[in-house]
Amino acid sequence: MPIRRSWPRRSEKRILKPDEKAITYCARIIRRGGLVAFPTETVYGIAANLLDKKAIDRLYKVKRRPKDKPFTIHIADAADIRKMGCKLDKVQKTLVRKFWPGPLTVILKSEDGRKLGFRMPANKIALELIRKAGVPVAAPSANLSGHRPSTSAAEAFEEIGDKVDAVLDGGQTDVGVESTVVDLTVSPPKILREGAIKSKQILKYLEYA
Repeated sequence: MPIRRSWPRRSEKRILKPDEKAITYCARIIRRGGLVAFPTETVYGIAANLLDKKAIDRLYKVKRRPKDKPFTIHIADAADIRKMGCKLDKVQKTLVRKFWPGPLTVILKSEDGRKLGFRMPANKIALELIRKAGVPVAAPSANLSGHRPSTSAAEAFEEIGDKVDAVLDGGQTDVGVESTVVDLTVSPPKILREGAIKSKQILKYLEYA
């Protein structure tokens, strides 16, 4: 069983110092349609099985987020992009190789015309959780819409601990700022949100890639 810490009213949901068994346990929760708060290098996120409509509907309710605002897909391997019906051109491949794993989210267009956001976090717990889940993982930040993102398990637990099925405690995040989001479906690429990576750094890199 995963290591747990006593916590008033919701002690069963916070998992401390997650080891392989704890991560496997939480990956199973995701596969079966549950929600798991987990650490990345930027902020804590809430993982859900993108292929499970009930899980995604629940995630929207938890986040209090409008359904016209899609969730970023977190991946552990760049090959997962193709599995979702998207492709990277030569410049885009160079960009993600430069900044992944890391705090960069890229928006791509799928073969059926949808815009999908992808990120590969630079956090060992996050990457292992995604790999073990074995399904596309939708993962917005672990906070209610409009609230400050959680940068520790304690913050995530207080913010949404009663709304998810488990909280993986990876300690304080390294960066503490959300990822930078760049739309690669338009030319020139457009920065939709400046986060941990400065816009100038990305745009300059694209210019010379």
